[in-house]
Amino acid sequence: MSEYDLQPVGVDDDSISQVSSLLRQVFPEADHLTDEVLQWQYRDNPAGTAVGFNAWDGAQLVGHYVTIPLVATIRGVQERGLLSLNTATHPGHQGKGLFTTLARATYAAAVSQGFGFVVGVANANSTHGFVKKLDFQLVSPLRAMVGIGPFAIGSDEATLDYSPIWTPDALRWRMAHPERQYHLVRQGRSTLLMSAESRFGASYSLGVVPDGVAASTIAPQRPPLMKLWMGLDPAIRWRRSAFANIPMRVRPAPLNLIFRDLTDKQRTLDPWLVRFQAMDFDVV
Repeated sequence: MSEYDLQPVGVDDDSISQVSSLLRQVFPEADHLTDEVLQWQYRDNPAGTAVGFNAWDGAQLVGHYVTIPLVATIRGVQERGLLSLNTATHPGHQGKGLFTTLARATYAAAVSQGFGFVVGVANANSTHGFVKKLDFQLVSPLRAMVGIGPFAIGSDEATLDYSPIWTPDALRWRMAHPERQYHLVRQGRSTLLMSAESRFGASYSLGVVPDGVAASTIAPQRPPLMKLWMGLDPAIRWRRSAFANIPMRVRPAPLNLIFRDLTDKQRTLDPWLVRFQAMDFDVV
């Protein structure tokens, strides 16, 4: 790997423009990965700027991997962590282990900056590489629930292994996506973050917003009757609601929650004690 020059990801306009060009070259269908979206992801996040590495072949950017900061509770203790996000390798440089090299450099930098873990969502093709080459835990496939009516949300008295922390600033940032439209609606005593998009013929709910966090204007309309929800959450009692899990065989890309501890504690997550909704990972 000595032929490549590895450099930390920059968040200035020129650096972001170079990365967006590489992403669109590697993923021609991903026309939503604009400079504005990357600025929002990498620079505007109130939890901190992106942590990652680029690989250069001379003056050409040929590899990219990035994570973005977040805050979560791990077994009741608040901690700074990272969400594994964008990765791309130029077609002429694939098959050389460049992604693994960039990821390892990123995690080493993350440790030096005081981050305690990396969490992410991987599809069927990428899960093996994260688990076998980068020491991630495959925590669980994510649920994909579709149905009608309200979510049955019960009390959550147990200490969770993992639960993201959302602040009003973080929620405002989350809803300010340059290419997506979101709104908040009330459902009983809960507030839902809804997307203007629909999937599987249902309105896409990115999750239940914690009490006291919904500082943005809540839409006056009622929540849609049919909704889709993705993630893990022990507080939602699916058996008490009119929702069903979408079978893996009909999902376009089944998704897995993955986790890597960056401390020396060798921590793993119990999937039954994890809260992780689409609002926690679906930021593209």
